[in-house]
Amino acid sequence: MQIDGHHTLTYVVARYAGIDHYTAEKVAYSAQYVDEATNDSQIHFENGAMYDRIVSAHKMLDYRNTQELANNLVWIPFHFLPGNEGFPSSETPEGSFINRLICMPDSQVARDMLKMVAQHWERPYAAQMMGVAMHVYADTFAHQGFAGVIHDVNRVDELESTSTSLLQKVKDNLFSYAISESSPLGHGAALSFPDRPYTSWEYQNGLGKKVERDNTKIFLDAADAMCKAMQCWKSRDTSIDIDNQPGLTKDQLALIKHALLTINDDSGDARHKEWLKWLQEDKFELGAVDLSFDIEGQDSWKFKARGEGIKIDGVFKYPYSEAFLTSDWKYFHDALKTYRLEIIRDVLPSYGICVA
Repeated sequence: MQIDGHHTLTYVVARYAGIDHYTAEKVAYSAQYVDEATNDSQIHFENGAMYDRIVSAHKMLDYRNTQELANNLVWIPFHFLPGNEGFPSSETPEGSFINRLICMPDSQVARDMLKMVAQHWERPYAAQMMGVAMHVYADTFAHQGFAGVIHDVNRVDELESTSTSLLQKVKDNLFSYAISESSPLGHGAALSFPDRPYTSWEYQNGLGKKVERDNTKIFLDAADAMCKAMQCWKSRDTSIDIDNQPGLTKDQLALIKHALLTINDDSGDARHKEWLKWLQEDKFELGAVDLSFDIEGQDSWKFKARGEGIKIDGVFKYPYSEAFLTSDWKYFHDALKTYRLEIIRDVLPSYGICVA
């Protein structure tokens, strides 16, 4: 998904799940910030305090840069959660290990990921961690059929789509076979097709199978599943009994579907702006909502947490305040680090999957 999905759609779904505006705003900001956390440099404060952070994305990807793409600590835990071929942790699938790494919507692995996150609901970073989880959970739908490693299983051939303008752009980019050959990570060769909510497309995958994708249906399925997960959070159901949650109503699904199909600009940023406008105009029947997503500047979580840095002896140092310890930005990075540690150390190994 792109920013319209991870930020605004997540916000709308959170509100439909019964989450209040203040908390839903944090969840949605965190869900999108997973795609923005591209700097792992240590934060230094003027009083000598320090804070360490990790990355969860690589911004402005060049799909020919296989060194950057091969970062398993980024792609597998945050964007292409392995599906284990749909099997529970008590069963080991037969066949190649790569098949177990392929992302599957709402897999048993994804359910266990949500259960792991539920153990942190009483922590001060709970909303931020739910945002991280909603990013990962949504991408199990959007990125289904692809794996977060460089492998031929991710190859995309015979690409066709109902979005002719987008298809032409992609074909122009893939005209050189060298690009396609060096970009078999995730949906690299398909570029952003899986992340466009309004289009249908088809391709032949690396296993030689013809695959058809209706993104609108996929996004609606993701939204409903996310709603159920957040209803578990709302009701404090740490067992994550998603199947017994009501999910989205027919009216709510209809409103979201209308937005997914109507807001169909090729640019994710343009679609995001339109979603924000629709929220302001109460088109989702939540009351008029003034929502924003600032990654830089004085309204950003980052700036509010650490202020303006000054370069001292070649190192940027920031004014320290006790408020940093309870800032949304620190809580996000606390959640991000905790999530990655436990998904790689606990959840995936329980399925016999060791990725780093």
